[in-house]
Amino acid sequence: MQTVKMVVTGPFSAGKTEFIQSVSEIDVVSTERKISNAAEKSVKEATTVAMDFGRITVDEDLVLYLFGTPGQKRFDFMWEILSEGMLGFIVMVDSTRPETFREARSILETFRAYAPTPYVVAANKQDMEDAWDMEDMRHALRLESKVKFLPCVATDKDTVKSVLLGLLNNILAEMESGK
Repeated sequence: MQTVKMVVTGPFSAGKTEFIQSVSEIDVVSTERKISNAAEKSVKEATTVAMDFGRITVDEDLVLYLFGTPGQKRFDFMWEILSEGMLGFIVMVDSTRPETFREARSILETFRAYAPTPYVVAANKQDMEDAWDMEDMRHALRLESKVKFLPCVATDKDTVKSVLLGLLNNILAEMESGK
């Protein structure tokens, strides 16, 4: 059986924990803690402080291990640790919070520096009325046209699966090309 380690990263409150929870076949190992900072608390009640861990069996030959990173800068020391051994990563971006786009771009560049592995970018909350248009987001995030940029709703299992398949296809294509 082949196991593939994928990392789900992105800014604070981008939807990483929900993304993993919506597809994991095991109870997600989560290190969420209550938020004490009033500004952050206005966005959500808890934050990941170390990692989230989930697992999904694709078929009898392939299991995906999903590791979610903390989104807050003060926990970024975990990013490099979690990136070790990953075969690919997903950068989650909250489509309704353009103030986080620059940070998402910085996180993308950080993970590319850790390991030159395949990646995709997921535009979360595309079901929301105030979600940015995908092409406008691509431009704001300065994503090249060859980068897979996929719409997502982290609580919807089908869109989460399509993001995971997009990354898996990138990983398989790179393995087949012999990189």
